[in-house]
Amino acid sequence: MTIHKEGYKIIAISTILFGIINILSFYFLSFSLPVISWLLFIATLGLLIFVISFFRIPKRTLTIQENAIVAPADGKVVVIEEVQADEYFTDRRIQVSIFMSPLNVHVNRNPVSGEVVYSQYHKGKYLVAWHPKSSTENERHSVVYRKNGKEILVKQIAGALAKRIINYLQAGQKVEQTGEMGFIRFGSRVDLLLPLDAKVHVKIGDKPQGGVTVIASW
Repeated sequence: MTIHKEGYKIIAISTILFGIINILSFYFLSFSLPVISWLLFIATLGLLIFVISFFRIPKRTLTIQENAIVAPADGKVVVIEEVQADEYFTDRRIQVSIFMSPLNVHVNRNPVSGEVVYSQYHKGKYLVAWHPKSSTENERHSVVYRKNGKEILVKQIAGALAKRIINYLQAGQKVEQTGEMGFIRFGSRVDLLLPLDAKVHVKIGDKPQGGVTVIASW
């Protein structure tokens, strides 16, 4: 397991705060209020471990398949439905939505190899990520991949806790399947808009792994 580069600064600040809080607690509370001092140590240690684990990148065997669309994120499949596209596309699409809790791995990966033909950030609200309108009203970043004349759209969507969406892709860029597309901090959602002829291999409630699980094929 390694730590994602987006976590270096936050982890460093968290570690410094952990040290300062517990040094002060040791000098001012450990003798007069030892129970409070220990509870403070346990609570701050738990928070530090959570912050470190949030930015983890576990070792995995990633899936590279020519006709596969792999999961761009860890999480739980909460939506599979046919929708009218509201961005870039004008046709109907299959939407597959993956909800990411704060405990999930939050690295986002390219579902396919190909060319990035669209990459757009949108300001918005911070509705809870499972809210039906979060796909269109929340802060988000949308990317369209083109491969062999077919296109899919991936939305990184902020949630109630996610306050920063990071995306590394630009239009015209060539990318490889399972390469990093970005990162979202502290709980979020990722939507895929697939062609109607794509064959979906997951169902509601499934828990895909980013870069590993095959969401669909075309």
